[in-house]
Amino acid sequence: MAGQSGRPGVGIVSDVVLQRHRLQAATGKFGLEVSFSGDPSRLMDYPEFPDACLWLVTLEDEADHPTLFDHLLENTDAPVLFGVDQAPKPGSTDYFRWERRLVDKLEQQLGHLEALDTASDLEELVETTPAPHSAPELPRWIAPAAPGSLAEDVWVLGASLGGPAAVKTFLDNLPPGLPVGFVYAQHIDGNFTEVLTRVLGRHAHYQLKRAEQGYRVRNGDVVLLPVEREWAFDTQGQLTERNTPWPGPYGPSIDQVLLNVADYYGKRCHAILFSGMGNDGAIAAPMLKAYGSRIWVQESKSCGNSSMPDSVAATGCSSFCGTPEQLAKELVKTIENNCLLKGRQKRDSA
Repeated sequence: MAGQSGRPGVGIVSDVVLQRHRLQAATGKFGLEVSFSGDPSRLMDYPEFPDACLWLVTLEDEADHPTLFDHLLENTDAPVLFGVDQAPKPGSTDYFRWERRLVDKLEQQLGHLEALDTASDLEELVETTPAPHSAPELPRWIAPAAPGSLAEDVWVLGASLGGPAAVKTFLDNLPPGLPVGFVYAQHIDGNFTEVLTRVLGRHAHYQLKRAEQGYRVRNGDVVLLPVEREWAFDTQGQLTERNTPWPGPYGPSIDQVLLNVADYYGKRCHAILFSGMGNDGAIAAPMLKAYGSRIWVQESKSCGNSSMPDSVAATGCSSFCGTPEQLAKELVKTIENNCLLKGRQKRDSA
């Protein structure tokens, strides 16, 4: 059975209220509708057996409900997943790992769950180029980066569903010449990478380019990481392709991107998590915060789907939340404050 949205409907049976709520929240992050959620007695008393594509069953003591399994198996041909682990405390790394394990089990039965932008979604972005007069100017305290200069600070832009539109708006609201480079990790169908490159590559000031072996991130770059294989940085800061797929079901893995970029750049690696399904980024965010990195998220109402940035925010690691326009302004302000601080330190040491 598919719900009203066309997405699969699932049934949840648990004798623990908190577990039911957490299972419902986790499945909802991937757009699944819940056609039933209740304890075993409620299901047994239902006048008509609920329709669902899959059942999740977790009980404190199976011996307390001896007839439940027979009742399920007699009334549905849908897969039944017994013994789902109890969910840890939300916001913890253990919780996000539990969510990943749950989604792995769901996808084994239901197929790929994360909704991604389509080619037509990307083509629509061509029509949203801002008017020339709307381009912001570089603040006077920020010295423009020399063309082709290597980026000292790199921001990872992580996104999934709704991400291309959000990232484009973010870039449209940045002035040219900022001393910063970007690494862009976008969950997308690999067949649409060329479309994404063409659409966002039209940007006047921040050029989208696919990762190349041996390349070093320069100021003004937006380096798009390919979907198929994992990429990292060597000890010289050069991009290098590994002969392995990204870990996890979706490429590029935003968690792994964050770790790989931070492995070279340390506290000079920062991250902004934009619109998207799931919780990719939530496991690595606490590790980056420990480095001293900034973690920012797109605010929920401006997202096509807010599950990803909301998950990162739930870790308590994010220090700023805003629309793509507000995130751009905050980045400019942060860079300006850093430039002022460096200038003051130079004067004090002179």
